Amino acid sequence: MDLLQKFCNYALVLVLSVSSCQASAILFQNGTVITWNSEINDLEIMHEASVLVTDDRITGIYSTSDAANATDAEVIDVTGKIVTPGFVDTHHHLWQSQYRTIGSNTTLAEYLQRFGELSPASTVFTADDIYVGEIMGVYEALDAGVTTIVDHAHHTWSNETAEAGLVGAIDGGGRVFWCFTVHELDNGYAVDEQIAKLRELAGDERLGGSSARLGLSFDGWANQPDTVRKLLPVVNETGVEVLTTHYVGGPWNYENSPSALDTYSLLDTPLPIIFSHAIFSSQYEYGLLTTHSHFASIVPESDMHYGIGQLSKAYIQPQAALGVDTHFTYSADMVSQARLWLQSSRALEFERVLGTWNVPSTSPVSVKQAFLLITRKGGQALRRDDIGVLREGVKADLVVFDGDAPNMIGWRDPVAAVILHSHVGNVRHVLVDGEWRKKDFVLLAKGNVTENQEAFVQSGGRIQDALEAMEFSVLEGDYPFAVGGVEYEETKRFDVTVENGTGY
Repeated sequence: MDLLQKFCNYALVLVLSVSSCQASAILFQNGTVITWNSEINDLEIMHEASVLVTDDRITGIYSTSDAANATDAEVIDVTGKIVTPGFVDTHHHLWQSQYRTIGSNTTLAEYLQRFGELSPASTVFTADDIYVGEIMGVYEALDAGVTTIVDHAHHTWSNETAEAGLVGAIDGGGRVFWCFTVHELDNGYAVDEQIAKLRELAGDERLGGSSARLGLSFDGWANQPDTVRKLLPVVNETGVEVLTTHYVGGPWNYENSPSALDTYSLLDTPLPIIFSHAIFSSQYEYGLLTTHSHFASIVPESDMHYGIGQLSKAYIQPQAALGVDTHFTYSADMVSQARLWLQSSRALEFERVLGTWNVPSTSPVSVKQAFLLITRKGGQALRRDDIGVLREGVKADLVVFDGDAPNMIGWRDPVAAVILHSHVGNVRHVLVDGEWRKKDFVLLAKGNVTENQEAFVQSGGRIQDALEAMEFSVLEGDYPFAVGGVEYEETKRFDVTVENGTGY
């Protein structure tokens, strides 16, 4: 080897050494890691393995003995623990945190009347309320290991409430795809003004220094052609990274279907499109999702809680991921959503077999399928192959579960342990972009957590008082969002007590 070559090699080693010293590195050592093997296109379980994080990336996954040379890293012992990708939530309304517990027995019809984007919320929530509601929604997700969230942000009733939500998403510290909602309002905040604000926020420097990203949400694809024409240029010109819409067919008549968007040639865009709920979807609509590689967001607890429906879910699942929807009414952790989806899907198929007077001999859905729906499938829905998986080169979004907890100890299958046995209290560590968001069970989210919690309590009390003082009309007669022939119908109420009453 000549002198010049030796010098070049020495210089390269020196540069790499300096870079290594400057890097922010964490080594999760000697745990069980649920990785993604791109060669076999499947999960791969590595025992006694270590994960090296450098800056915002996974830079190595090794057997523990091979990782011994990572001496510059902060070493975190994960012996007996399970390391998973950060979970991906493909549909959420983060701003609604202050409603917690006052929608416990709410149907979708009541939700639209009392809590939704066109409800009195716009007269009750200030910009400060939106900020603390948003950031607390992010905190709750991070605490549960949910690192990526698609936020259908329909609190955009003014420039002030719109910006407050985005800032809350940024300050929360999660990987939030904050999707500005453009909607036709009757409060004077015109569509043109909304679009102007969206364009302004697209250039906001605060986005560039955060894990948050800008998206767009809109629910008028089937019935607001004038607004659609104004929006189409925005999709290409603002750099939004995802488009999302509510698709709830049947009697609900939220017909923002793939075919409705295909009318405007939007399905051919490289922009990922997520159709939330996707209830009463036809085989034709599913075919459009498959052909154009767009995804549905199944929200199991929401659809059961609100009475939205469970129809058409089975055949859209290959082109679907899971989401939360409205965390103020139920759980916001993705493991719970996966568990509900898994067991309800099993129950539906078991009922079909039992209805033929036969006995099920196999389980129709595996825990692996449920795990994929809250990890890799979520990344695919966003067309991001660097989130929702653990392998070298991807974003350092990861979760460590305490495998020694009473409800977890003795596990052999780490996927089954997470999906069927874990709870939020088992989430020990959480990273987003290589930065600590939870460490040793303590939330380390961005911003002053204590101050935000105190502001949130004050905000929530005032908002709940205001909502409870309002009088709402009885839901009877014609359902106003359908073309015709759809009416409200009271459900039969059940009672678990022997006394007369309903428990309400």
